[in-house]
Amino acid sequence: MTRLTSAVRGLVTALAALLAVTTAPATAGAATDPRAPKDFVALSSVDPTILQEIRYFTPHNFVGERIDGYEQPLCILTRPAAEALHKAQRLLLRKGYTLKVYDCYRPQRAVNHFVRWAQDLDDQAMKAEFYPNVDKTRLFADGYIAEKSGHSRGSTMDLTIVKLPARPTRPYHPGQPLVPCYAPKDERFPDNSVDMGTGFDCFDTLAHTLDPRIQGVQRANRLLLKNTMESLGFVNLAEEWWHYTYQPEPYPDTYFDFPVSRKSLTGGH
Repeated sequence: MTRLTSAVRGLVTALAALLAVTTAPATAGAATDPRAPKDFVALSSVDPTILQEIRYFTPHNFVGERIDGYEQPLCILTRPAAEALHKAQRLLLRKGYTLKVYDCYRPQRAVNHFVRWAQDLDDQAMKAEFYPNVDKTRLFADGYIAEKSGHSRGSTMDLTIVKLPARPTRPYHPGQPLVPCYAPKDERFPDNSVDMGTGFDCFDTLAHTLDPRIQGVQRANRLLLKNTMESLGFVNLAEEWWHYTYQPEPYPDTYFDFPVSRKSLTGGH
């Protein structure tokens, strides 16, 4: 009896050891989110005066839901880009304006979300506002959606200018009636931005920065943003008046996938 008990005890011990060995790699190999390199910062730590309206943290975007990877409404950039943006802000503050960012660093998982959405031709919930004149089958061919984005490299941002004092923008409520993004400013979704001729993320040729149909105050507003940014090393994407990349980029060939969250940053700030 004692011999049998000892044998059973030995078998249980061996089994426990085997289980420990087989389960340890699974625990050690558990997926964890990547972290940002040390020279990525929250824009608010460099310039807390720049307004932030991170659209992809909200359902008010062309997809109609919060985008994968946006865990907080936070602008993250490489430090050189953030510091150059701070200089742009100082120039605009002297003229009675402030910058407002809609998007900054964008993880690859968010870009993948855009791609899945674009491939689902039945999902056109936000078409009436963001791409009323574009057939969804054309989003890739026309360059509105791509499998890689410069935003994922950390030095690209989408932004606008707001006249001071900045008035609050009422929140978007899913299901509310949608108005084309190129409608007159007092008709389209309210934004405390100066009138740029279209809303942000407008999939239309009217959003091209120097489209000749945009004249008067709207053109002057676009040029104020363009001239200010370009004077500090930013390069505009000609097809989007809101899109700027700081040059030279610290990571010109790297597409990051850490979440938009303070915990992704070294030291959490």
